[in-house]
Amino acid sequence: MRNGGIRIFGWIAALLLTAPAFAASAPPLSEVKVIKVQSPSCGLEDIADNQPQTQCNHSGPNIKVYVLEVGYGQNQPHVTLDGFEVNGTRGPVCAFDNGNLTECTPGSKTVGSLYTFDLAGKQQGTFNFSNTSINAPRNTLSTQLYIK
Repeated sequence: MRNGGIRIFGWIAALLLTAPAFAASAPPLSEVKVIKVQSPSCGLEDIADNQPQTQCNHSGPNIKVYVLEVGYGQNQPHVTLDGFEVNGTRGPVCAFDNGNLTECTPGSKTVGSLYTFDLAGKQQGTFNFSNTSINAPRNTLSTQLYIK
């Protein structure tokens, strides 16, 4: 009986070690958009879909731009203001059953990323964001907004 138990255990271990891992693939990028611009002179301005420029005159230091990325893009998107690179941070975004995007909590499903870009003293110009999906179809999406 002891040898039979060892053989069964060995067979189960071999099966588990050679079985393919099944996991859901990450969804490709489906949307990127500027959702908010923030500055000391204007506060937090919501940006509507297809809005070409800010409504408020944000010019001045300490402007922040918030970009929503739905799906999974590469870790290093291409981001510029009038052609000059802009640095930012990225955090996960999750969705509840009602479809509203929310901050992630342990165990929740990540659906994309929220980027925060600090324009670091730059005062106005054309903000561009583009990123490429990490998986098929490896599509590239972009968004642009003139910040006045």
